[in-house]
Amino acid sequence: MRPTFPAALILMLLATPTLAGGTLDGRIVTLNVLTYDDPAAPILDSRGRTVTVGDGLEFGMGPEYRTPGFDVVPVQVQIGPARIEFSYGEGRGQFWTAAFNGYVLRFETDCALFDGWAVDAAATTMAVTAADIRAEQGALFINVDSRNYGPEATLAINLSVTECPLS
Repeated sequence: MRPTFPAALILMLLATPTLAGGTLDGRIVTLNVLTYDDPAAPILDSRGRTVTVGDGLEFGMGPEYRTPGFDVVPVQVQIGPARIEFSYGEGRGQFWTAAFNGYVLRFETDCALFDGWAVDAAATTMAVTAADIRAEQGALFINVDSRNYGPEATLAINLSVTECPLS
């Protein structure tokens, strides 16, 4: 005799949602540019810009003229549910060489928001690897020191986002 499942149990199993991981949509995030050889003495710590992640472009940063001869490279940043894309429409050059020279995205949350990431090699032209990225709680640090930028430069990062409550 073959065991059978009660119809109510089968309906409950079909109605149970699957856990698909978290999302960045709707989260509040602050982006700033940070450059240092010694974290206690930054060479550049740009003004942070804060937005709520949604459809379209989240950030369009330009020069801030805060440190003579050293400034923010114009960048556009688009954030999706589990992806961040950087593009550079203006200027051409090479990022300053430092222990860390890059982007800090701080998402408002009290838990560890990221449990993995990978550079999308098919959509990235900048020589950045997963080793250039680190996460601390809800912050993502992306080091682009010594990399070339220009209109053809792109960086796309796929993220594994945890089920963190919105703050």
